[in-house]
Amino acid sequence: MSTGTTDHPAIRDTVAHLRPDAWAAANRALVRKALAEFAHEKLLCPAPEGEGRYTVRSDDGTVAYRFSARRMALDHWQIDPHSITRHQGEAELALDAADLILELRGSLGLSDEVLPVYLEEINSTLSSAAYKLSRAHVSAAELSRAGFQAVESGMTEGHPGFVANNGRIGFDIEEFHQYAPEAASPVRLIWLAAHRDRTVFTSCSDIDYDTLIEQELGGAQRGRFEAVLTDLGLNPAHYFFFPVHPWQWTNRISITFAGEVATRRLVPLGQGEDAYLPQQSIRTFFNTDRSERRYVKTAISVLNMGFMRGLSAAYMEATPAINDWLADLIAGDPVLRGTGLTILREQAAIGYRHPQYEAATDRFSPYRKMLAALWRESPIPALAPGERLATMASLLHTDREGKSLAVSLIAASPLPPEVWLRRYLDAYLTPLLHSFYAHDLAFMPHGENVILVLDENGTVVRAVFKDIAEEIVIMDPEADLPETVRRIRAEIPDDMRLLSIFTDVFDNFLRYLSALLDEARTLGEDDFWRTVAECVHDYRKAVPHLAERFERFDIFAAAFPRSCLNRLQLRNNRQMVDLADPSAALQLIGELDNPLAPYA
Repeated sequence: MSTGTTDHPAIRDTVAHLRPDAWAAANRALVRKALAEFAHEKLLCPAPEGEGRYTVRSDDGTVAYRFSARRMALDHWQIDPHSITRHQGEAELALDAADLILELRGSLGLSDEVLPVYLEEINSTLSSAAYKLSRAHVSAAELSRAGFQAVESGMTEGHPGFVANNGRIGFDIEEFHQYAPEAASPVRLIWLAAHRDRTVFTSCSDIDYDTLIEQELGGAQRGRFEAVLTDLGLNPAHYFFFPVHPWQWTNRISITFAGEVATRRLVPLGQGEDAYLPQQSIRTFFNTDRSERRYVKTAISVLNMGFMRGLSAAYMEATPAINDWLADLIAGDPVLRGTGLTILREQAAIGYRHPQYEAATDRFSPYRKMLAALWRESPIPALAPGERLATMASLLHTDREGKSLAVSLIAASPLPPEVWLRRYLDAYLTPLLHSFYAHDLAFMPHGENVILVLDENGTVVRAVFKDIAEEIVIMDPEADLPETVRRIRAEIPDDMRLLSIFTDVFDNFLRYLSALLDEARTLGEDDFWRTVAECVHDYRKAVPHLAERFERFDIFAAAFPRSCLNRLQLRNNRQMVDLADPSAALQLIGELDNPLAPYA
């Protein structure tokens, strides 16, 4: 007798990656990361058991995690993932990252409100990891020779510090396959026409709206979109064309902005012609059909790694002016020019202001961040013959056999490891140092915000910084800046300013790179940090006029405050930091010994 149900192979296909073997491997990797990063942030204090062995006990003392680890510079815990076991009495239990969070909820300070959302983020992160493990294996050596977007979608890890780093709360399983960067599924953006009385468009000085739209859509596509408006009796001159993430249109705009659609302040125009690939940040798209065209960054009301990934219309308004200002600063500074540093300017931005939601909310509300976008330059047109690109985050990628992409690049290079590293530091660290010491300027230079330009041998030639307007800061509230740029000024106490290097560069990136190179016996950690110190010394010699600044902000200080990222997310995983006052939310727990201090 029929039950009336139908078997759907497509439903099973969407979860085919959720297999016992992949799930176990994903949990082992995430438990290793959780133990390492929570120990680094002093949320856990592993008890030594002799010969590099440690134990962490659950809050109630009934469950024990035992593992082998090496303690490295910056209190880095290099844990052997295969050594981890979990015990309750005489029984050995399977590793389960969500169970670990529950067993340590008191130690982690998880409130009743945050805990279930954090568990959802952990499970989503595990699901993403299992998906990556289900794909055909690409070795680190192969990926080190691959194209820009193959590297972007081929990485197996998100942010190296955050444990729950692929939450993406809001995506269903089919949307994961459509929009997650690791799925590498081409996406066509939805285009809207937005009435100009509700919309603000701004652009850099070298482009205007008509030129931008002509370059991004082409004449024929623009004509089709204009015809949609004229067929409705509307005047195209009264509207701006607006790219929207398909998820955002389906799940938010078509419903939450229904009145705007009904009154034709917003008019859906259809899919754009070009195919894009989502980047690691999930809301930014690279044009794969016409790679010389701009990235598009869109608002998406998905919770990921401590923030709802919307875009504020108010923030977008000043974005192009900030990018123009920074591009001019770099062009006018011979030290920055000499490093080869460039930025990908956010050349144009557009934001829609819904008066009812603005009347009902404050500036922090996600309701003010639902409908905005920006266009960012593509790095492709600036490449010289023989050059290629890789996101800097890929330097920390390891394949499923534990092989490192950075090690593969160094192995393929004719340069000794110290020289390869120094070329990278000259391109990445030196411009950050000079921005700080000469201009009081700090970037947010994590791996996803930096693109490395490599030569044919895999040596770093120069760096390209991106994600500018939302994440740079001038740490002098009295700095003389144009009116349109003053938003980036912030009052950062003197003793916190150098954390933009100590934390964001040393602790949140170089710490991991050093451990990878040391583990592979490519370059020992002492040689690594000595090379970093030599880069700093050589920069200091090149700018003697900044000697007083080096005295005031001592990069060779014996120690610096330990700033903890996971503590921010564990405290509030919906809004970790107020971007207008980032230093106010820092979680500072004791100090870290500065690995540069021995080389002062």
